Amino acid sequence: MIHLLLALPLAALLPALVSAHGYVGSVTIDGTLYPGNEPSGSTNPSVIRQVSTIDPVKGATNPSLNCGMNATLAANVANANPGSQLQVHWVGGSTGDSNWPHNVGPIMHYMTKCDGSCSSYDSTNAEWFKISEFGLEPDDTTWYQANIMAGQPANVTIPPSIAPGGYLLRSELISLQLAVSVGGAEFYPACIQLNIGGSGTGTATSSEECTFPGCYTDDEAGIFDPDIYNPPLTYTFPGPPVAAFVVPANFSSPSSSPSASPSIAPTPTNTLSATPSPTGNSTGSDAGSATCYLTARSANEELLTKRGNSKRGMHKRRLVRRAN
Repeated sequence: MIHLLLALPLAALLPALVSAHGYVGSVTIDGTLYPGNEPSGSTNPSVIRQVSTIDPVKGATNPSLNCGMNATLAANVANANPGSQLQVHWVGGSTGDSNWPHNVGPIMHYMTKCDGSCSSYDSTNAEWFKISEFGLEPDDTTWYQANIMAGQPANVTIPPSIAPGGYLLRSELISLQLAVSVGGAEFYPACIQLNIGGSGTGTATSSEECTFPGCYTDDEAGIFDPDIYNPPLTYTFPGPPVAAFVVPANFSSPSSSPSASPSIAPTPTNTLSATPSPTGNSTGSDAGSATCYLTARSANEELLTKRGNSKRGMHKRRLVRRAN
């Protein structure tokens, strides 16, 4: 009888624990909505690489840190342009019928250039560069990720000067609720396949690039944080700095509600134009709710040289100190 009484509360908690994860349900590019696929569900043509589960990637050396748990190639590629506005819609539960469940941790976006079409590109050894990073709001207590939990998308802008070609956009949320111990961080990466037009020349330097896995370690600041529940917080972003050619394109609101309903993407095609035209009416990354604000980085931010071998050893880290 005692065993039954103890088992009942655990059984009651299981549904909540199982649904306390999520995935990218869709992405809006310049006003056009591109649906994704449910993890382990049926696979329909999409521009978002499908993951096998809503569970997080655990461990900084896990191969699934690349594009999500056992991510598979997507059949289609979305057209975009330099300066295109994207809203990445993170959802909770195995069917995406609830809001994103986490509110502690950073929002980061990376890109890598595909060798050929992104629909067939193996990104295992890809070199990624960072295009945006958002952590704490000005109160040094609330995370911008809390807005994702409230149902808002993660906003990101394609760098205005980026060179044309096929790219993967890697959207990543890191949940730090359990990061008080080494290995506790939960990684949620997702990859979106793009073909970017224009005539830009912007590229990242080799010191601004890294591989996944390879960008992070389990015991570095920003991944392991024993003071995560001791505000006011000082947070150090993991990985390389935002690529120099990107700044200041992505210092806008990291999450907002779209000002208008997006149009649904027409039946996708694998035939890509050399110079994509806009995919729809732009809603802008600052449209809708104005609950998120960012302050410009100060010129006297302390640079910390990361230890390690290979390209990771060349990265610089920013320790963002805020006044109490």
